[in-house]
Formats: sequence, C-alpha cells, structure tokens
Amino acid sequence: MQSLPHSLQWSVLLIVSLVLGFGLNAFHVPAALLLGPMIVGVTMGLSGATIRIDKRLFILCQAILGCMIAQSLSPSILTPLLADWPIVLGVLVMTLAASALSGLLLVRFSDLPGSTGAWGSSPGGASAMVAMAGEFGADVRLVAFMQYLRVLLVAGAAAVVARIGLGDEAQNVNLVWFPPLGQGFLATVGVVIVGAWLGQRFRIPSGALLLPAIMGATLHSTNTLPLQVPEWLLAIAYALIGWTVGLRFTRPVFQLALRTLPQMVLSIIGLMLLCGAMAWGLTQVLHVDLLTAYLATSPGGLDTVAIIAAGSRVDMAFVMALQTLRLFTILFTGPALARFLSRYART
Repeated sequence: MQSLPHSLQWSVLLIVSLVLGFGLNAFHVPAALLLGPMIVGVTMGLSGATIRIDKRLFILCQAILGCMIAQSLSPSILTPLLADWPIVLGVLVMTLAASALSGLLLVRFSDLPGSTGAWGSSPGGASAMVAMAGEFGADVRLVAFMQYLRVLLVAGAAAVVARIGLGDEAQNVNLVWFPPLGQGFLATVGVVIVGAWLGQRFRIPSGALLLPAIMGATLHSTNTLPLQVPEWLLAIAYALIGWTVGLRFTRPVFQLALRTLPQMVLSIIGLMLLCGAMAWGLTQVLHVDLLTAYLATSPGGLDTVAIIAAGSRVDMAFVMALQTLRLFTILFTGPALARFLSRYART
C-alpha cells in the first residue's frame, strides 16, 4: 500500500468506503457512514497507507456535527439536568473513578508510564486528550493510539447496541439526500466557519464542535435563523471523521503498542462495561431509555457518539449534555489524575 501513488490510495479509500458504508447502511446499522470509512481507514493505515486527512477538514467536519447537534438542543435541556443534579454529579464522579481505576490497572500490569496510561485511558474527547498529553510528558503516539482504539471499539459497540435495541427501526427512514437549499443552509455554513475558527483561535477543547452547537442552538431554538444540515453534507463529515480516526492506526505505532495491546484492550473493555453498568443504573432513577443512557455514559469521542445518537432516535439533548459535562470534568481533573498515576500506580 505504501508504494502506491497517493491518487490510487485515495481512490481505494473512497470506493471501498462507499461500498462498505452503504452496505452497512442497507442493514440499518447506526452510523454506517462513519463506521464503514473508519474500518477502511484502519485497514489501510495498518497496511502502510501514507495519505492523511487535513486537520482543517477534520475541524470543519466537527463544526458540521455541532450544527447537526444544535437542531436537537434548546434551553429546556437544562431543566432535567438541574432537577436531577445529584444523579448527574454522581454519574460524573463514577466516570472519573472508572477512568482512574482503568488507568491504574493498565499502568500496574503493563510497561506503560503512568502519565501515558492516565491520558490514554481518559474517556474524554480523543483529540483534546492527545493535545494535552504532550504537555505533561506522556508519549503522544501511544496516547493517540489508545484514545483512537477506544473510539473505534466504543463506536462499534455502540452501533451494535443501537442496532439490537432498535431492530429494523434503526435508520429505517426515507432520507432526502439533496433537499432544496435555503437561508438555513447559508446560516449553517456561517456557523460552521465562525464556530470552527473561534474554537481554534481560543483553543477551547472540542471547541470546533461545541461552539457551533451552542451558536446554532441559539439561532435554531429561538427561530431567529433555523439551521439546515443536508444529509449529503453530514455523510461527507461522517466519512472524513471516520478516515481521520482510521488512518491514525499506522503500522509503526501499532508495533510500538503491540507489547501492551492486550492490556489496552482489556482496559478499554473494562471501562466500557463499567459505563454500561452506570447506564443501566441511570435508567432505574431517571425516565430515560437504556439506549439513551448507554450513549450518554459511553466513553467514546464526543463526535462519534453524536453521530451514532443522531441515527438512533434517542434523546440527543440528554446524551450531548452528559457527554459535554463529562468532557469538561475530565479536562479539569486530567492533569491531577495523570500526576497521581505517575506517582502511585507502580507502588
């Protein structure tokens, strides 16, 4: 694969992704247009492909997802969170505890340095964790591998859970791929560009997704300027995000991580099971369905969880609220957790 011209690599990536993505979509697999390109990207990355997605495109795709999320958000989202704040706080604390336990066991039973294990096992935004890891002395390559391996496993598991939970109703809707475009589409483009730029300009963690979501929700929920995010634009964003994640699985990094790969996988699966248990507990105390609770507590990336939630007919507002709260909680506590694991994990 490495010896092939870039043009041929791009052709293979595009054609196989289209076939696999729409093939999965035919079986009503949620987030098929994310999972298909992601799987193809992983395969090509491990086969030595040298093509990469430009970071600017990835940022714009996150902003597009932010506008998609904005269509499901409104000020009323705060009411259940404030009314049940002890439960929400409990979920956040238990998530931090699960993350700490996962990182502790990973460092204790592998050769990974404490800071690398801590940042690699943090269930926050993958790109944000990788960016912060380098500032605290962690091996960025291994952190990136662990983070995107978790995203890959969590996305696959969440899609399977959604498919089982919804049966043939999963994505069983007649999508209009190319609707007439109006002022809403122009508003969406404006929010995407401005929100993505501001998120990068002020270095807000996952700001390229969160700022457009906030800006778009303000415009959309107040009917000031309703957004329009056509399906063809979402499909492009899904594919580019899937390729970005998949192509990070390069052969050199995989070989570097191979010695501790079993411990990494077990750590991720353990974290997923703990979060799944929290999801079940959440359904016992709040009026949410199991799939909504599972996605809200799922330790995946904010963008991939949003894509799966959008195709699963769950309470998108609740899912994104808990995911966003968890992201910022982990960003604030991540450095302290990394120092703790570095100091005490091997004692």
